[in-house]
Amino acid sequence: MRIAIAQLDFTVGAFTANLEKIARTVARARAERADLCVFSELATTGYPPRDLLERNDFLAKNLAMLDRVAALATDLGIIIGFVDRTPRHDGRSLRNAVALCVDGKVVACRYKSLLPTYDVFDEDRYFEPATEVEPVSFRGVSLGLSICEDAWNDREFWPERRYDRNPIHELVDKGAELLINISASPFSRGKRGLRCRMIQQQAVRHERHFLCVNQVGGQDELVFDGTSVGFGPNGGKLFQAEDFAEDFLVAEIPEAGLCQAAPAAAGPIREGSQSELEEVYRALVLGVADYTRKCGFDEVVIGLSGGIDSALTAVIAADALGPDRVLGVSMPSRYSSAHSKTDAAELANNLGITFRTIEIDPVFASLLTQLEPCFAGRAPDVTEENLQARVRGAVLMALSNKLGSLVLTTGNKSELAVGYCTLYGDMCGGLAVISDVPKTLVFELARFVNRDGVRIPISTIEKPPSAELRPDQKDEDSLPPYQILDRILELYIEGAESRDELVAAGLDPATVAEVTCLVDRNEYKRRQAAPGIKITSKAFGVGRRYPVTADYRAIAQSPKPRP
Repeated sequence: MRIAIAQLDFTVGAFTANLEKIARTVARARAERADLCVFSELATTGYPPRDLLERNDFLAKNLAMLDRVAALATDLGIIIGFVDRTPRHDGRSLRNAVALCVDGKVVACRYKSLLPTYDVFDEDRYFEPATEVEPVSFRGVSLGLSICEDAWNDREFWPERRYDRNPIHELVDKGAELLINISASPFSRGKRGLRCRMIQQQAVRHERHFLCVNQVGGQDELVFDGTSVGFGPNGGKLFQAEDFAEDFLVAEIPEAGLCQAAPAAAGPIREGSQSELEEVYRALVLGVADYTRKCGFDEVVIGLSGGIDSALTAVIAADALGPDRVLGVSMPSRYSSAHSKTDAAELANNLGITFRTIEIDPVFASLLTQLEPCFAGRAPDVTEENLQARVRGAVLMALSNKLGSLVLTTGNKSELAVGYCTLYGDMCGGLAVISDVPKTLVFELARFVNRDGVRIPISTIEKPPSAELRPDQKDEDSLPPYQILDRILELYIEGAESRDELVAAGLDPATVAEVTCLVDRNEYKRRQAAPGIKITSKAFGVGRRYPVTADYRAIAQSPKPRP
């Protein structure tokens, strides 16, 4: 059986454009003499549609699109994800579904059994789970169709299981000969390899060919890496699609003896990213490219401070969009060092992006004069520091309004975690590119992008990080060393470990108390931040839901948070 793997980048709600993409892919599969063409989870709507599922017009367009996809299935079969209604006809009872289309119509539908509600997932909000599974027949072969999470609960792979059922095992028990999982599995560090190992383990355990077709592309905060993959019963890799890019390939699966070993490779095996660092970088590039394009922007604008965070953001943007679509703006003040200004200019020259310098000191001085009567008798403090950041934010937003460009913010995860950022200042913008990238990883990525030649100036990487909002300021004047800070943040945010557990891990109790208190007390800032691209297991965004109004003092006392 020749099976076409359609790993596509869909846009939520773009029914016409998505259908055209599907139709072109089906035509290509037909030209390749494929028997079956397989698309990803919720391909008709794009994933995740979230509360658009509450709109009847959205659901109707999704079902109409399914009919048009089915009409394409004339001389080959099509497997595609869509949203179905339950028989109750109450207009709100939905199921995450997969359809088999043959001879111009939908001949079978199957439904997702396991509905994830952890991290970024909230499927139980919208869908009803399937209570039983059943294979479907296609050209004499019993297909075990499943959807994403249904493959993520094998007791032999996971030491702790989230669900009582294993739909894949149930499909095999009911005679499924070929296992096909359609998926929209978002990227996080290490997950791409984990997913492949999981599919391989189940192929071997059940002695079946197991194919997984995963969505690719950026959608709001999420990036889907693709990496569609197939394994034979002996654990041999049949094919692997590209990561972080659309791909199309055809795999040859032997119909005779589907439960027997296949040839060493039934389709192409793309190399993909060669390291976890490369995976993270490619995820960020794809996230910026798709967020910008899908939100209707052609260009972006970035404030270039001469520091490593804005430098890395600019490189990512240039790789995502092309240097001709990136405007870098240096906005020096009286505290900006000469090397910061020259580093920003050198970076722009290295990347080939447009570069402008806009002095903010006249505006800053004018504001200080205007505010002087209100500040009388009060010593200068963080207020004056933040005022500079807010002037810069106003400049960037003015450029955005006038030029129609998307402002990319440049703060990293370490800063956002402890509130070392300014509301309505450096937090202004439409997309927080590296807000899920800890500072230590920022340094690693900066060296990665310089691997084939200097793009980020060496001095930018080597100099001590500084906000340059007062004389001789250094980040470590206010924060622990980033190696220590990021270790605490990883355990506290991604690991959800308690303060006692952090101290038991050998971390200084006073530093633990200070950092965790800052994390808790700055929730209100993060609530107002631009969406960021998720690359870790727990990002600040839809997957982390902490209250703003809460008595965090009951956990630890904290100074009044700085605005």
